[in-house]
Amino acid sequence: MTDSAKPLAGKVAIVIGAGQNIGRGIALALAADGARVVVNGRSNQGAVDEVVAAIEGGGGEALAVLGDVSREEDVARLVAATVERFGGVDIAVSNAGLRRQTPFTEMSFAEWKEILSVALDGAFLLARATVPLMIERGGGRFIGMSGVSHHVGTTERAHVNASKAGLEGLVRGLARELAPQNITANCVAPGAIDTVRGAAAGASPSAGAMAGIPLNRKGRIDEIAETVRFLVGPHGGYITGQTVHVNGGMFLAK
Repeated sequence: MTDSAKPLAGKVAIVIGAGQNIGRGIALALAADGARVVVNGRSNQGAVDEVVAAIEGGGGEALAVLGDVSREEDVARLVAATVERFGGVDIAVSNAGLRRQTPFTEMSFAEWKEILSVALDGAFLLARATVPLMIERGGGRFIGMSGVSHHVGTTERAHVNASKAGLEGLVRGLARELAPQNITANCVAPGAIDTVRGAAAGASPSAGAMAGIPLNRKGRIDEIAETVRFLVGPHGGYITGQTVHVNGGMFLAK
């Protein structure tokens, strides 16, 4: 495949939470389009190394960097490593998030702050560290990974709902403010996706729950990755400030 067939050739992408599931799929999709990809995970070195190996095995370039996106010093180190290896940043995907199932009356303030620190504070820190680098390179793309939960009002996830609603507000603000610098900012909101779930996320939706999804199935990781791929690619440049819903009709945006 020639570089002309790889629309992200020459671009540098940071994908947060890329060791598994949706983040892994996004990292692989962007690499397939020619981007050099920084694969971030919070603590699982083996997982991010495997993603890097998969990218390099396909002829791409990648770098593994562990770090907690809710910690300013970790984000600074992540971005510094990116610049040292690849020279800059064109694309940033904030995919970090913790899924917890906790009844509101049992929810501690510490848990509330922990959830918001990853999905919302982490997106702010990533954007704050990468946007100046995008401006230097004449533009860029910022993607926040939201979700269907706060749009439908999922129970026992008040903190998750709040973090994703805040993320979408941040992205809309960035879209307006950064448009003159040729930077777009969008959210992708997956619905029920066929992923490996942590124990704290609660049970996976049952077969009966599929009745609430018009397409009557879970989504695939590649369907989310392809949406991100489009938004950060050359044909997504006129889309900004949007939340793109990928949920099989579970939520019909107005």
